[in-house]
Amino acid sequence: MEKNKKETELTEPVWMQLNIAVVAARWNSSITDEMMESAVQTLQSKGIKKENIYQLRCPGAFELPLACKWCLDELSCDGVVAIGAVIRGGTPHFDYVCDSVTRGLTDLNLDTGKPVSFGVLTTDTVEQATERASTDKGNKGAEAALALCDMMVLKQTVKNLGSVKKS
Repeated sequence: MEKNKKETELTEPVWMQLNIAVVAARWNSSITDEMMESAVQTLQSKGIKKENIYQLRCPGAFELPLACKWCLDELSCDGVVAIGAVIRGGTPHFDYVCDSVTRGLTDLNLDTGKPVSFGVLTTDTVEQATERASTDKGNKGAEAALALCDMMVLKQTVKNLGSVKKS
């Protein structure tokens, strides 16, 4: 039996009305600076007004979940792009930081119902991180901003479908 289900048409949000925060870790700023810049440019290219994009810094990747939560709570942001770079060293610290930031950002998505995209590099070397932050090879800050935008579209689509179903 062939299923005859078509894919639901997506609904774009009103981009110019959205408030978005881009929060980047200062640790490894030679990497996160370029990622933040690309994320902001990507958001603006979608139609989000520059004055509606908060650009904030926190000390390191470990602090990203709390900094992002403050943006959602205090600034009433519709979503947040979290940017960081964790580079493996000779101790287990890398694993603890990566696990904590991943769990924290995941929990924040689920607890708030607002998208927080994961633009946190987890690499073995500075060279790997630098390559992933480069605009020449696909900046991961821009990719995280696009992921956030995709989630905003999905959220608007689901919201509209829910409204139609209730009426």
